Amino acid sequence: MSDSPIVYAHVLNGPNPGPCDEQTLIKTLRDETLGWVHLDGTHPKASEWISKHLDYLDPQAIEALLDVDTRPRMMPMGVGMIAILRGINFNEGESPEDMVSVRMYIDAYRIVTISRRRVRAIERMDTAERRGSAPTEAGMFLVRLVEDLVGKIGNFAKDLDLRADELEDGVYAHGDERMRRAVLDLRLQVVAMLRFLIPQREVLMELAHDDAPFIDDIVRRELEEEVMKMIRIVEDMTEVRDQMMILREELSGQLSDRLNKNMFIMSIASVIFLPLGFLTGLFGVNVAGMPGVDDGRAFYILSAVCAGIVVLLLLVIWQVGWIGRRRR
Repeated sequence: MSDSPIVYAHVLNGPNPGPCDEQTLIKTLRDETLGWVHLDGTHPKASEWISKHLDYLDPQAIEALLDVDTRPRMMPMGVGMIAILRGINFNEGESPEDMVSVRMYIDAYRIVTISRRRVRAIERMDTAERRGSAPTEAGMFLVRLVEDLVGKIGNFAKDLDLRADELEDGVYAHGDERMRRAVLDLRLQVVAMLRFLIPQREVLMELAHDDAPFIDDIVRRELEEEVMKMIRIVEDMTEVRDQMMILREELSGQLSDRLNKNMFIMSIASVIFLPLGFLTGLFGVNVAGMPGVDDGRAFYILSAVCAGIVVLLLLVIWQVGWIGRRRR
């Protein structure tokens, strides 16, 4: 592990834009030249570095940057703001719906981001900065980051929507226990995402209507477009969640029908075999005086009686509509 919590450091505008060393970064963040630093929130010196080199920030902003368990939210901080956003988790071995968090302080001259897990949107921003194709203003930096996060969320939401349609076709075609598990898993995925997407929708609305100096009309229009995308994503995910609830009820109904059918078959079997069991049990007792003990035809007579009882019971069952036809 590096001795410094800095993951990426860039000067975004001015005479010498591009990646920079720590001393240049510290100076840039204090000056009126836009600088961006991304920090590793799990680094043991992250708190110390922020307290030492960003001591001019509001203490509440520093606390928000270092918070471990966060939900999407936005807080104005004078000429800047704190924005906490979530993105799809693309890390190997982790669930996509366990969304990664990006904590950000941003004003017209400095951008500080921090995360405790790998965030692909931040990596793509670093790549763009190194290629010289990244924003040179704080407002457009915010727009680009939000676009990336929302875009990947939208792509994943489409995948979940397609899976939901496939499951729906499968449930109505041949619902089984495997299908029940798949429906439950997808519903849990969607619920886990909505836990972050609903507050993130509100955060984006607040960003689009904030009057921070670095949010001009162009930035505001771009953010409003991302708000509309997020609203549609939340609506789609809510529909998928409701769709999974309906499918779960359908699977429960199918299971109930199968159980009722099995119970019905067992009931018919009981109606037929209980009298036969009583009759054969009665004639099977080993006591004196049993009729037919000395008659060689007794077994055939008893068998004929049992067969007659079966035929009679089947006729009665058919007549009442349990088998063969429905009662009118």
